[in-house]
Amino acid sequence: MRVILVDDAPLVREGIARLLATDGLEVAAQLSDATELVETVRELRPDVVIMDVRMPPTYRSEGLRAAVELKRTHPQVGVLMLSQHLDSRHAVDLLRGNEGGVGYLLKERVARPATLVEAVCRVAEGGTAIDPEVVEAVLNTRRVADPLDALTDRERAVLALVAEGYSNEAVAARLVVNTRTVETHMANIFAKLSLGPDHGTHRRVLAVLTHLRAHAEEPSKS
Repeated sequence: MRVILVDDAPLVREGIARLLATDGLEVAAQLSDATELVETVRELRPDVVIMDVRMPPTYRSEGLRAAVELKRTHPQVGVLMLSQHLDSRHAVDLLRGNEGGVGYLLKERVARPATLVEAVCRVAEGGTAIDPEVVEAVLNTRRVADPLDALTDRERAVLALVAEGYSNEAVAARLVVNTRTVETHMANIFAKLSLGPDHGTHRRVLAVLTHLRAHAEEPSKS
């Protein structure tokens, strides 16, 4: 698996590169800003790009904007964003319009190699890897017409774990139920969110994005 790292801090890039190399992932390039990202991706054809949300010159959301543009021009490339601070709006902006191959982690997770590598693999396979704190922040934000209002508390708990990227088997283990029970919950979630079989294998991702996109329609309250 080939990865491109984009972060203005050399020590951060080197640290992540070492973690990935330990697990056999190839770091094809390291960039200090996103100005040449699209050209580099076109040349090196990575599986995943890992990049910081806040990049030069203003250190606000240059990285996020570059990620959104990258998914527009190269939708097959996975994008894993790293952020120093919890901001669910950034995650929503990245996820909106994409059906998979995206992730958003707090940088503190990078200190856990297994978590980072697992997230990279999920994103490379077209799934999602959303930080549990971000999922909690978004799911706990209420809106007038929340599409998840029809879900039970248990179904919301299942969906939250799915948003983090867990398989049905892993969700079952964490909730201490059997896999068939999780499958039943997922079927109910799909039905309540009007995600029929015609949506194919992306139904899991679409179920997560249904709620996140809904919040993107609201003006920020922060």
